[in-house]
This record gives sequence, structure tokens and C-alpha cells, in this order.
Amino acid sequence: MMEVLEKWYRRYLFEEESILLLVLLLISVALLMTIGDILAPLLASLVLAYLMQGVANLLQRSGLPPRLSVALTYLIFVGAFFTITLLLLPLAWRQLVSLAGELPRMFDQGRQLLVILPERYPELISANQVNQFVTAAQGELAGVGQRIVTWSLAGIPGLFIIMVYMILIPLLVFFFLKDRETLTQWFVSMLPAERPLLNRIWREMDQQVSNYARGKVVEVMIVGVVSYLAFTWLNLNYTALLALLVGLSVIIPYVGATLVTLPVVAVGFFQFGLTSEFYYVVGVYLAIQALDGNVLVPLLFSEAVNLHPVAIIVAILFFGGVWGLWGVFFAIPLATLIKAIINAWPEPSDTPEATQQETL
Repeated sequence: MMEVLEKWYRRYLFEEESILLLVLLLISVALLMTIGDILAPLLASLVLAYLMQGVANLLQRSGLPPRLSVALTYLIFVGAFFTITLLLLPLAWRQLVSLAGELPRMFDQGRQLLVILPERYPELISANQVNQFVTAAQGELAGVGQRIVTWSLAGIPGLFIIMVYMILIPLLVFFFLKDRETLTQWFVSMLPAERPLLNRIWREMDQQVSNYARGKVVEVMIVGVVSYLAFTWLNLNYTALLALLVGLSVIIPYVGATLVTLPVVAVGFFQFGLTSEFYYVVGVYLAIQALDGNVLVPLLFSEAVNLHPVAIIVAILFFGGVWGLWGVFFAIPLATLIKAIINAWPEPSDTPEATQQETL
């Protein structure tokens, strides 16, 4: 056993930089698992600043001075941030509360439809099975009501956390944009002077994750706005809530689109029934998903992350289990980081000693 471990150590940890990278990875995982929720505003601000830095670079290439570019970029960010937090999210929350109030009526309609099934398809489902399902669904519906009451009672601490986020995140983004070079130099000063491995990883990460993250922001905005306009045109209820869900669903590939289909179809069905309006809603929603997957994604992500679908799903499950909702949002960048580390990790043949032995 010791010989196996020694061979593994000599193969993968033969450089000082490899050991440093392994230690940084272990520390990062430990921090995410222990105080990830506490660090969430810092990491979210860092990601937002990283995204907005692309806007600042674009303004600089247009001929604006660096300070003016950063100032305009920050004004754009602040405007978008407070528009979402003060207008869009409260509207979506009000519609969510209204939808929760409509659940009993929707449940009664669904129960009336289920009662008919044993008469039409007695060989597939029995009345006893329908009663058991209805009883279980009633228990779940009561649980949803209790959770909503609990959220209402816990509204003051939640409101306090939201206020802290609304103050802390714009402030951190400002300093990350303003003092980017100073903070980068401070972090780099703690690393070894010779760091080819870290440089290779950073180049791959910067190229792929920047394209992916900025492309995702554009995709969320386009899909969300188009969904809102389409649902409004179809007179669908809870348009802001459903459009927000559809827009955010593109952040989680494969899984997100599957999950958000249920509320869209359910709201359309209970509002219109099996009428032409319901089929229009389903058709328009499927058309949005098809155009997103076949037109928008290829245009935005021609040079983005190249990960297998299985790797994406595994990353979502793993990081979501380790870090909760934040882990789901950051699953793709974290999976890209792991892929970049694997691709850049030096092999024994990359070292001067191994090259000299091969020459001899």
C-alpha cells in the first residue's frame, strides 16, 4: 500500500506548485462546506465584479479612460441590481403568494379530473389508488401552507439579511472594480514567483468561464424578457414569476428546463383547461426552449465551456449537495475549474528530470 501511495505521490505531486495547488483546493472545499453561506456575499460580489469587468474593458477599448469606464460600469450594475431587487423580485414574490392562495382551487380541479380516471381506465387505476393519492396530496398542500406561514413569521430576519446583501454586494463590487489591480497584485504576491501550472489554469479558466458567465447573463435576460412578453401576450397568470423561473432555468442546464416546465404547464392548464389557449401556451413555451437550445446557445457559447452533459449533471448534484443553492449556481464554473486543473496538471514527462532520463 505504501508503495502505491509513493508512486502516486511521485507521479502527481513531484512539484512544489502541485502541492500548493492541492492545499489550496482542500482549503477551498473545506471553506465551502463549513462557512460557504457566510462567504456567499463575498463570492457573489467577486463573480459580479468579474462579469462587469468585461463591460469596463469593452468601454476602455471604445476609447474611454479607465476611471470613467469603471464608473459607468458600476452605474450600470447598480441600476440593474436595484431594478431587480426592488421591482422584479417583489413582483415575483407577490405573484408567488397569490399562486399559493390559488393552490386549493387548483387541487379541487385536479381531484375532479382524477375521480373520472377509474371509470374510464379501470384496468390502469382504481378508486382506492386515487383516494390514497388525494389524501397524500392534501397533506402536502397543508404542508405548503404551513411553510408559507413559517416564512411569513420569519420575514423579519429574512428581510434583515436581504438588506445586508443589498448594501454589502454593491459595496464589494465597487471595491473589486476600483482596486482590481491592487487586489490582484496582493494575491499574486503570496504565490510562488515561478507558477507555470497556475498560469495555465488561469488562462484556460479566464477564457472559458468569462465567455460562459457573460453569455449566461445575456441568455438569462433574453429568455426571461421573451418569456415575459410571450406570457403577457397570451394573458397567462403570474407572468413575472413564470418568466423569472424560465430565465433562471437556463443557469442549470438540462435540469432547469425540466423543472420549470411543470409550473408553466400547470398554471396554463388550471387557467385555460384543455382549450386552444392552453395549447398555445405550451407551444410558445416549447418554441422558446427550442430557440434557446438551437439558436441562442450556439451563438453565445461558440467558445464556451466544453463539458460532457454527464459531467454537468454530476457537478450540479455534487456542488448542490455541498453548498446548497449557491453550489447549483456555481456548479458549471467549479466543474470548469476542475477540468482546467486536470488538463494543466503536470505529468512526470513534463519535468526536466524526466526529459533528461528519456534523452539518456
